[in-house]
Amino acid sequence: MGLWTDPQIPELGPRVQRAHGRFAAALGRFLMGIRGWRVEGGFPDVPRMVLIVAPHTSNWDFLTGIWVKLAMRMGGRFVGKHTLFRGPLGVLMRWLGGLPVDRSAAAGFVEETARVVRESERMTLVVAPEGTRRRRDKWKSGFYRIAVAADVPIFPVAFDYSRKVIRFDPLFHPTGDYERDLVELQSHFDAGMALRPENYSLPGGRESAPPDPPLRSPE
Repeated sequence: MGLWTDPQIPELGPRVQRAHGRFAAALGRFLMGIRGWRVEGGFPDVPRMVLIVAPHTSNWDFLTGIWVKLAMRMGGRFVGKHTLFRGPLGVLMRWLGGLPVDRSAAAGFVEETARVVRESERMTLVVAPEGTRRRRDKWKSGFYRIAVAADVPIFPVAFDYSRKVIRFDPLFHPTGDYERDLVELQSHFDAGMALRPENYSLPGGRESAPPDPPLRSPE
C-alpha cells in the first residue's frame, strides 16, 4: 500500500445538513488518506435522517467516523455521555456535533430526540445501534423508534476494516414492522467488517420496539 489513498469523498446535496470549513475538510481527507480509508457510494440528498453505523467494536470507529464527517463537511449530530462534555473536551465534542445525554436521567430520550429531528430544518442524527463496543446479543431499538416517531428514513453506513472502506448503502424507509425491518438493516453488516470481529453484535438477537407512539423507554 502506498502512503496515500484517495478517500473518494462524495459531494453532499443541497438539502443535507452541513458543518465545518475547508481546513477541517482538508484535515479529514488527509487523515483518511494516510490511514488508507475511502468511501463507497453516495450520500442521500435528504434534509433529515437517522444514520446508523456498524459494526462498532473499537474506539477507532469513532475517530474514523469523525475523519469522514470532517472530510465531507457533513453536519451530523451524535449522542455522547454527558461526562465527555466537560471542560475543553466538551468544547471539542460540541464542535464535532456531539449532544450530551445523562443516561441516568434519560427518561423520554427517544421522544425528545425524535421531536428535535422532526422539527429541525436539517438534521442527520448518527447512531451506533449496538450501543457499545463490547459484544451484546442484540441491537438497541432506539434508533428505529426515533426514525419512526420523527418520520424520517434510516441510512445504513458500514465500516469495513477488511477493505478500509466506509460504505454508504441505500436509504431505508422503515415500515413500522421492527422485527422485519431489523433483519433487512442488519443484512448490510457482518462481523468480518469489524476491527474486532469477536465484539460484533451478531444478528439474531431482537429487541422489540413498541408499535406506536408514545414511546417511553430510553435507549
